[in-house]
Amino acid sequence: MDQIRIKAELRTEQDTGAVRRLRRTGMIPGSIMKMKGGGTELIKLPQHGFMMAMRGHASKQLLVTLDMDGKEVPALMREMQNDVLAGTPIHVDFSEVSLSEKVRVTVPVYLVGEAVGVKLGGGVLEQVLRTVDVECLPTDIAEKFEIDVSALGLDQTLFVRDLNLGEKQTVVTRGELAVATVKAPDDVPAAGGAAAGEANPEVIKKGKEEAKAGEKK
Repeated sequence: MDQIRIKAELRTEQDTGAVRRLRRTGMIPGSIMKMKGGGTELIKLPQHGFMMAMRGHASKQLLVTLDMDGKEVPALMREMQNDVLAGTPIHVDFSEVSLSEKVRVTVPVYLVGEAVGVKLGGGVLEQVLRTVDVECLPTDIAEKFEIDVSALGLDQTLFVRDLNLGEKQTVVTRGELAVATVKAPDDVPAAGGAAAGEANPEVIKKGKEEAKAGEKK
């Protein structure tokens, strides 16, 4: 992962009005949880610099280096809140980390390749799990995992225990959970919740009862 450097400074603005004024000046309020003592410091980041640093990074859990008045602080970006309408960041939370101690992060999973069960069997690929939890050193955090499903056949399922994410990643998510499966065409519900050609049993029963009633008249 490329090193992400972000300028930051301590802030005193806390109440709602002060934070709003802070944002109008082009700054993003945030916080950083300290390693020693477990306390939290309030910080602010230049919006333009932060957004430039985030360009090309889709994950919200990234290792960054915060430049705090010349002091470099390695930190894990834990959460970023965005404005609902504008989509711009309005608050960012960090946790200070040690580069020699493992952390637990949630990483998105993307499926790549065309499953043989889809290509030759006419099945439908369904992604069941979209993230996995792993433990690793901060310097080994992956922004995403690309999982090749080319060998997945018809009616076959890829489980978490089948994932090969490398020696640097320890998977924490339960191994019995399904990541992806290729369903046979007959197992895929048609639009409206019923398979094509199926009639509603209640409609059939009602139709028969009405026919019998007509015969008795």
